[in-house]
Amino acid sequence: MEFRQLGRSGLRVSVLAMGTMTFGGSDVFGNVGHTDVAGAKRQVDMCLDAGVNLIDTANMYSAGAAEEILGQAIAGRRDRLLISSKVRLPMGEGPNDEGLSRYHILEQIEASLRRLKTDHLDIYHVHQWDGLTPLEETLETLDSLVHSGKVRYLGVSNYSGWQLMKALCVADAHGYQRYVSNQIYYSLESRDAEYELVPLSLDEGLGIMVWSPLAGGLLSGKYRRGQEASDGRHLTEWSEPPVRDEDKLYDTIETAVDIASAHQASPAQVSLAYLLAKPGVTSVIVGARKDEQLADNLGAINLQLTNEDIDRLDKVSAPDLIYPHWHQANLVSNRFSEADLALHRPAR
Repeated sequence: MEFRQLGRSGLRVSVLAMGTMTFGGSDVFGNVGHTDVAGAKRQVDMCLDAGVNLIDTANMYSAGAAEEILGQAIAGRRDRLLISSKVRLPMGEGPNDEGLSRYHILEQIEASLRRLKTDHLDIYHVHQWDGLTPLEETLETLDSLVHSGKVRYLGVSNYSGWQLMKALCVADAHGYQRYVSNQIYYSLESRDAEYELVPLSLDEGLGIMVWSPLAGGLLSGKYRRGQEASDGRHLTEWSEPPVRDEDKLYDTIETAVDIASAHQASPAQVSLAYLLAKPGVTSVIVGARKDEQLADNLGAINLQLTNEDIDRLDKVSAPDLIYPHWHQANLVSNRFSEADLALHRPAR
């Protein structure tokens, strides 16, 4: 297993992390999986054996059940693992049961620690933007959690570029702890993050953690042009990620399948290895309904794509150049930085 530095922190994390959204299976999460405690223990064993040192969860996965199951699954081996969880989304029906207010964050950190049976989180991500709570309130509260020892590092997830930059500026202005992790959706199905979030992460020193790297299974190889998949979450009410260009998706899948065949690998492994070769990516979160899916995903660490492979995947999955990116590409590409080139590399 390879380990990379998480942004500008001193924390080293495995390039593959374990996701737990399949744990529990209550509410809408039943469309993703129903992993129980026994299954969770098996999957944690598999990840530890592969060298994984980071497990990612969230308070709202199955209304807290995922954290409870994870807490039981890691009993007796907490010191071998880094745990990331999240706060922001609804945990009840009351007016203060969601958001990034001081009230909600302090309530939810205690609840997460209790469910996970631990005294600290290694990384605490804000799960989404809260446009009603002042950033000063959110960041001061998170800063206090780091100083108290209940949280070691801070992360952000699902912000837009301007929202993340504003948060970093507020943290710097007040001397609060900065976000060191940016957990984003990023895959061959959609490289929208390259417009702003990947360049911003590179420029400001945030380590990128990728969620849903297989686009909810779309890139696993079981969805093919002209064929009907026998199972998978996209046959349920689960709608993430939205597919905007089906032809482009199938072209990308066919390219991944072709490259996988040449390497005697799976399309899923190709899709994961591609992300691990992208600038700024620190860790890719893999989760699975079935043990064999997880085993296949973990095998991605043994796949080394060639430059030609990456160029082919870059070209077939390239995002359209929206404004101002097409204008900059036409006029000022001779002075692009490494951050700019996250979107503008020649192979697009």
